[in-house]
Amino acid sequence: MPPALRTPRLLLDPYTPEDEESFVALFQDTRVSRWMGDGPSPETEDRALFGRIFTKVYAQDLFDVWAVRRDRLLVGHAEIKRTDVVGGHEIVYALAPEAWGSGLGTELAQALVGYGFETLGLTEVHATVDARNEASLRLLGRIGFEHVRDIEEDDGGVTRVLTSRRG
Repeated sequence: MPPALRTPRLLLDPYTPEDEESFVALFQDTRVSRWMGDGPSPETEDRALFGRIFTKVYAQDLFDVWAVRRDRLLVGHAEIKRTDVVGGHEIVYALAPEAWGSGLGTELAQALVGYGFETLGLTEVHATVDARNEASLRLLGRIGFEHVRDIEEDDGGVTRVLTSRRG
């Protein structure tokens, strides 16, 4: 289980079984899921993904994944994990649209980067972002991520690989 992390306005803590409906609602919102993985998934797949957080990720201590809460309400999802795509640790995060535009994404991304550097002892933290996701690209640029390369996807899309290096 990952440790709880706090920012001025957010609490990142392990998911509980009671979070399932909020998790599914977050991932079923196409404004959020269009930028996640391969895009929107059927509700049954999102429910199965939620179950695997407990049966695989937490049970086998595979990587750190958190529920993101504000005022005790689930407003997002966050993780940091080693991936072959970047050859290192990648941060992944999502916020519900009602939490957009208020600086919470910056707060969340900075918390994940800080955890990677300070707790995991990493020298680099990576992010992969759809080249069309201008809001995330701007956010990551503001907090010190640099564009290092592009990945051409099978569907013709482009994924940007961004890296933040420990100062």
